[in-house]
Amino acid sequence: MTVLLLDRVSPGIRGELSRWMIEPKAGVFVGRPTAAVRDRLWDRLRREVGEDAGCTMIMHAANEQGYRIESFGSPSRLVVDFEGLQLVKSRS
Repeated sequence: MTVLLLDRVSPGIRGELSRWMIEPKAGVFVGRPTAAVRDRLWDRLRREVGEDAGCTMIMHAANEQGYRIESFGSPSRLVVDFEGLQLVKSRS
């Protein structure tokens, strides 16, 4: 499963993502795209999202937590590595 959290992105980008995933809440996308589709969507987000926007992706991974978090831009929360665990820190 893949979860995308989008902050301050254009409606066009959200519309594109809705072709592949559902949007249960504004800016939150959930789905099970293949790894290839997921990587292409992530690459497209990285190219098209402005500097004031932010994106966070949570996906399955074979690690202790069972998931991996990636982010770029200016998401509302930061992902920090603490002794191999990914934790979330709010911007304050």
